[in-house]
Amino acid sequence: MAKTPGEFEQEFIHSAQEKTGKNLEEWMNVIKPTGYSKQMEILNWLKTEHGLNHMQAGFLANIFLNNGKVVYQNEDNLLENQFSKAEGMRPLFESVSQTILSQFPDTQLIPKKTYISFTAQREFAAINIKPKEIRLGLDLGNEPFNDIAQKSKLSGPMPRISHMVVLTDISQLDQRILDYLDQSYNRSNKK
Repeated sequence: MAKTPGEFEQEFIHSAQEKTGKNLEEWMNVIKPTGYSKQMEILNWLKTEHGLNHMQAGFLANIFLNNGKVVYQNEDNLLENQFSKAEGMRPLFESVSQTILSQFPDTQLIPKKTYISFTAQREFAAINIKPKEIRLGLDLGNEPFNDIAQKSKLSGPMPRISHMVVLTDISQLDQRILDYLDQSYNRSNKK
């Protein structure tokens, strides 16, 4: 089973002193005087000026911007945050995710900061929750785009999530979309 973002974050926090020379509190004090307030400027500064790798810099930037508190400590909060501006999409999300988890029983639903990941061996589907729609991202490779499977505009998942299906109602989750899900699952989780 893949590690969750919370597990990675906890590993980083516990090993920060050993791997970076400073503990979390010391890093917060190093970042604060920069005046940076955007995730990418903090991340790039930590990589350039302090030689941190991308993951280390990303965790520190996210924690700093979260007022020094861990971001992934409670994955329920990560999921709840997805609905902060889209509460009306919760029933549709529940139906879509239940369909995915039923069709692919070895799948783990992993809430992330900006999206929800569906992962077996690898991530094969992702969801962005918008106020009036759910964007279901899929790994369909070179499959031509069409009126249903559009070019992905999801924020968060890896670039291999190439396509997306826009859903506003559960009735749209028809056999064609279920076939796309199956294709994405098989493509991402080849044995």
